[in-house]
Amino acid sequence: MSKKAKIAAGGVAAGLILLIWLPWWIAFLIVVGVPAAAYLTLDSGQRRRLRRVTRKELGR
Repeated sequence: MSKKAKIAAGGVAAGLILLIWLPWWIAFLIVVGVPAAAYLTLDSGQRRRLRRVTRKELGR
């Protein structure tokens, strides 16, 4: 299993645990808010690079 697959599997497991322990709307805020906060902490050059790489991968 690749490193990205392990991270994705861990994220799914964490999301399921959050849904069991917390109300659905709090779990949703955490699942959406953490990646959004991480994106906002990037500077403009890093955001540009991230968008460019994402577009290249989608174009394959």
